[in-house]
Amino acid sequence: MNYLPHTKEDEAAMLEAIGVKNIDALFEHIPESLRIKGLNLDEGQNELEILRLFNTLACRNKTDLNSFLGGGFYDHHIPSAIDAIANRSEFYTAYTPYQPEASQGTLQALFEYQTAICRLTDLEVTNASLYDGGTALAEAVLMALRITKKSKIIIDDSVNPIYRNIVKTYLKNLDVQIVEIANLDFALDRAALKKQLDQETAAVVLQNPNFFGTIDDFSDMVELIHSHKALAILNFYPVSLGLIKTPGEMGFDIATAEGQSLGLPLSFGGPFLGILAAKKEFIRQVPGRIVGQTVDKNNTRGFVLTLQSREQHIRREKATSNICSNQGLCALRALIYLSLVGPQGLKELAKTNFAKAEIAKQEFGKIGIIKTQNTFNEFVVDLKKPAKPLWQKLLQQNIILGIPLEIFYPHLKNELLITITEKKTEHEITTTKNQCLEIE
Repeated sequence: MNYLPHTKEDEAAMLEAIGVKNIDALFEHIPESLRIKGLNLDEGQNELEILRLFNTLACRNKTDLNSFLGGGFYDHHIPSAIDAIANRSEFYTAYTPYQPEASQGTLQALFEYQTAICRLTDLEVTNASLYDGGTALAEAVLMALRITKKSKIIIDDSVNPIYRNIVKTYLKNLDVQIVEIANLDFALDRAALKKQLDQETAAVVLQNPNFFGTIDDFSDMVELIHSHKALAILNFYPVSLGLIKTPGEMGFDIATAEGQSLGLPLSFGGPFLGILAAKKEFIRQVPGRIVGQTVDKNNTRGFVLTLQSREQHIRREKATSNICSNQGLCALRALIYLSLVGPQGLKELAKTNFAKAEIAKQEFGKIGIIKTQNTFNEFVVDLKKPAKPLWQKLLQQNIILGIPLEIFYPHLKNELLITITEKKTEHEITTTKNQCLEIE
């Protein structure tokens, strides 16, 4: 960030221009009892001292960990070309493109992003875009409630637990019943779902691959859900679609995802990208912005905001969520990534992730029991003893051996969720397995 100093003369000129005597006068409308009397701040430092301080703080971050983390956020390779393109100056000031005549480049990028997501999911419409995968799933549930006018949501408990908590938070003050279906051997309990489905069900939420890494074909469940006049919502992992059935192929009405795996760095927790795609018949209930293609009076192709959240100003209580803060740069990176990788590249990437995970299953099967067989690039290993002690000892050796599932599922004290991406080498996998055996 650039340093922009204001002199006392600058401040005086600005105060005179807006017609107030001093800066305190700008806050007179705030009751005295609510104002902070003062801040206990250290003395100011010069540029050299500040740079030294922040470099010291940055060095405390561990960047050399051998990580097997996943659970919705993945350490995939990001081609260098993405930074080169996304960091071009014309994208620096991208914001909500209300004026199409001044925003054709941004609008076209978002239109192409929508096209890529529709092709990826085999669904007809998508927006551009949402905050992250969890809020996208919550928005999908809100869509289903508006569309069906029903008040019961069924959600598989092998849907990402972080996302389930976000959904519960969104629905907390609404008259909505949330029913969670306990998983059966780390997969959907179809019999339990059938028992819960009724005419009051607005939607059923599933995930593929699920939080435990299990992949499934939910085509039969979608048919059953539709027979009860409910909507089927799927949370998916974008990279996995290079290998497994798409949401559209299985008949889902709405699909959501975290787009971080499409060219976005993990960056200590964000920013992320919420993907939401749906059947065209539900387009009026899709939140946020939808960019459309048209022609001007000279028959030249152009782009506009066909549907946008500014309708909130008119629709009031009938409005969809007001998603206006720009996610354009994150969507742009996802578009560049998908364009560079291409359909064949995505298939090869998915196959590589799958193949390396199968190798890891064989290796980690030597320290425990692999509990999930039909998987993509994540799997559960049961150590037959508490997992946290081993996990903590490995962390001291700069290894993060996945996620102890006890964090989210208290009864799973012996299980670890391990993730493998294309960046993991066979040497890293084997060496880590050997270190586990040494500790034991």
